[in-house]
Amino acid sequence: MECGTEDGLGFNVNIAWSGGLSPPMGDAEYLAAFRTLVMPIAQDFDPEIVLISAGFDAASGHPSPLGGYNVSPACFGLMTRQLMELAGGKVIMTLEGGYDLPSICDATHECVRALLGDDPTPIRPEELDRRPCQNAIETLRKSIAIQLPHWPVIKRYAFSADLSAYEVESINRSEAGEDSETLTAMAGLSVCRTDSSKSIASTSREPSQEPMDQDGGSK
Repeated sequence: MECGTEDGLGFNVNIAWSGGLSPPMGDAEYLAAFRTLVMPIAQDFDPEIVLISAGFDAASGHPSPLGGYNVSPACFGLMTRQLMELAGGKVIMTLEGGYDLPSICDATHECVRALLGDDPTPIRPEELDRRPCQNAIETLRKSIAIQLPHWPVIKRYAFSADLSAYEVESINRSEAGEDSETLTAMAGLSVCRTDSSKSIASTSREPSQEPMDQDGGSK
């Protein structure tokens, strides 16, 4: 997990999934990464333009070792829509890679729909209701602990690393005053989870063989 060096320290945000394909990462994990790290840091950084190197090797349909993850086309579309909230919508997307032609086509289609402002394809309810797998939660907690000194804004989102999208939506409604008791309970949990994540930063991390290490691709 890199965070840059010298003048660039803190400006490299790398979320290095661990655990291989046991289980494979999917929509729930990528949505958690976006809400806890990617979007809070990007919004705080406030870029003038967003450049997306769109690799789709994490898309469903790529077998191991070329991929093996289960990110849906709808999730790629949603992540694109979220990135369009930055820089006044000035987003440039270029196709980087992928290996399964139908998967690349489906994912690209959803991203272009997002860029055009078309109605989104909904993510499957079971993915919105699913909590991230434990491997993803541990990776996100480590990443949060590493990035926290550079981006204090992520502290307020740390508690949601191990929640489902539906649970986070419920908490957001609570913040609007719909359910103050739930909000109070989750705020207490967030303190515990944030504190526990700090101790993880100092643990050693052995190199692991992850899908697609052969070609240096990123998910």
